[in-house]
Amino acid sequence: MSVGWLEVVVATLFISIVVSLILARGRHWLEPGFWKIAAVITSSVMAITLVLLTVDTSRQISMGSKRVPSPSVINREIGYVYDAERMAMVPVLGKEVGLFGRVWSEEEAEKLVTKGKLVIQSRNCMDCHTLLGNGAYYAPDLTKAWLDPKWEKQLMPMTGAKTREEAMRAFLMNPDKYPTWVRRMPNLKLSEDEAMAVVAYLKWMSAIDTNGFPANFPEVKVSQ
Repeated sequence: MSVGWLEVVVATLFISIVVSLILARGRHWLEPGFWKIAAVITSSVMAITLVLLTVDTSRQISMGSKRVPSPSVINREIGYVYDAERMAMVPVLGKEVGLFGRVWSEEEAEKLVTKGKLVIQSRNCMDCHTLLGNGAYYAPDLTKAWLDPKWEKQLMPMTGAKTREEAMRAFLMNPDKYPTWVRRMPNLKLSEDEAMAVVAYLKWMSAIDTNGFPANFPEVKVSQ
């Protein structure tokens, strides 16, 4: 059974009230001493709850957790399906397919994904784009960019690429050569290795469980 925010709030309030009543027994509820005890207990319980929630959140968003997969996920098919119980789109993993024609080891994948993140930072991509909702809103959010059907429907034919990652690499190296919208991405002079790293980073990002954010991608099925 999963514990949601409502259960946490109710439990916190219940504990605060019960402990306050126990420690303030014998005092009338109109006495200042009663409310002083209640305030101290409630603040203490809230602080403890905040610490526990912070620790739990850190655990859930650390790389390698259920919500944030390890970098080696770039070797797998990544889908996106609707979870009726959670009422949100969630990523699903399929069979091993590799990336750019090879299967990357855990160490290699981590280095590649990390390089992709550093390339994005070095080019100030968040001046136009957003990642996990953070950044500017001039250009599309890149959190689930790997899942965008435009890569297969539009960019693969335009670039002549045979795979999604090859189309993404070609576009990133020469975005001015492949205009796809009224707003055009400038040529950031990415090398082939840098473009590959960015593609790996974006693929890894698409496997993060973000509770359906952003909610503008269709379902993507994968082979199990």
